[in-house]
Amino acid sequence: MNAEIWMSKDIRAASPAQPIRDAARTMKEIEAGFLPVAENDRLIGMVTDHDITVRAVSERKGPDTPVRDVMSEEVLYCFEDDDFCGVSSRMSELQVRQLPVLDRERRLVGIILTPGHLTGRQ
Repeated sequence: MNAEIWMSKDIRAASPAQPIRDAARTMKEIEAGFLPVAENDRLIGMVTDHDITVRAVSERKGPDTPVRDVMSEEVLYCFEDDDFCGVSSRMSELQVRQLPVLDRERRLVGIILTPGHLTGRQ
């Protein structure tokens, strides 16, 4: 089974130039603690609620600070045609709860959430 079967295609991404206030608002709307950061459909980072509350606030950055100033640039990901068992094992080993999914042209196409959330899915 490929990873694409298990991914959500309903993704919201932040722009690197977008204010962190807007990214936080989006996270609240979709009830998520993270957003992939994409530019021209290419994954360039990840911003989390932790990045905004700890990085931004501790450095006295305001709500208009661009996402690029607080995002993490090193992002773990998988490809949509990767074997899901391998992806699931890797997520458990790395202790990550979400994993962006890219196509072979490295465009963001989905998100896989914690394998524990997927156990009832056929």
